[in-house]
Amino acid sequence: MFFEDVITGKNIEKSFGSFKLSVPELHIPKGFATALIGENGAGKTTLLNILTGLRLDAKGEIKYFGKYDGVESDPYVKNTIGYVGSGYYYLPHWTTKQVEEITGLLFEDFDKEKFEKIAAALALDLKGKMGAPKKVSELSDGNKVKLMLCGALARRTGMLIMDEPASPLDPLMRDNLCDLIREYLNNGQGERSVFFSTHNVADMESVTDYVMIMEKGKIVEEGFVEDLKEKYVIVKGEKEYADGARKVLFSISESSYGFTGVCLAEKLDALAGMNISTERASLTDICVAVMKKYSGLSLSKDLEI
Repeated sequence: MFFEDVITGKNIEKSFGSFKLSVPELHIPKGFATALIGENGAGKTTLLNILTGLRLDAKGEIKYFGKYDGVESDPYVKNTIGYVGSGYYYLPHWTTKQVEEITGLLFEDFDKEKFEKIAAALALDLKGKMGAPKKVSELSDGNKVKLMLCGALARRTGMLIMDEPASPLDPLMRDNLCDLIREYLNNGQGERSVFFSTHNVADMESVTDYVMIMEKGKIVEEGFVEDLKEKYVIVKGEKEYADGARKVLFSISESSYGFTGVCLAEKLDALAGMNISTERASLTDICVAVMKKYSGLSLSKDLEI
């Protein structure tokens, strides 16, 4: 099945000391929510900063919306992308009112009324106890993310790029965030796209259509969620078969009763003769198994704790 890309990239590279981001090919499908999943330090923020133009010192080629070469190539690119980042996106001494006013000055399509409605939906109180607008420095990390979401969603964008948007939010707000993303995509009728990073897969699994798993600066696995759930399978078996299964499985955990692991469906035949059962894998199961495989951080069975 063919899907148009909203962003494509070739030979994207950026080095920091011993760390190197290296993405030979990047394809973000149009009309879907794509999750960039990886542990802290995997290179997720670096890649997002390159795509949004916050870093302009990387190598490689990036094409936006099928025709624009580079984020600085045409004002349309920046005007069409809504960004929700980590860190100090708004100056700490700005008030929420100034954020609203400045966003309106920067973007002609900014809708003040929509901004305030989204703030109310996210339970973001824009005013302090005395009724005066709050300063950005007075907001919690979660409320700073909410403020950035308000600014991005109150514009007529065609794409949202978000860096760890769920991390500082409580469980209820994470669920609301997923609802907002799904509504954003649905109202775009296939013309809107979302690309976000996360290291906690479970927080955003319900809204994720396409997945890229990143380890040590490289995208080591990717695909539509349903395709990946066909590609990988959970395997459970008795302890006596653990050593043989370990040679085939992506990851394995053992107990006194047996073992559980994730296996490529195409390699199940290699487990023939073992007393095993299989289950459909969740996205979390798949991501954790792939990250363990490529990070090399699986604990040795001989380790005593």
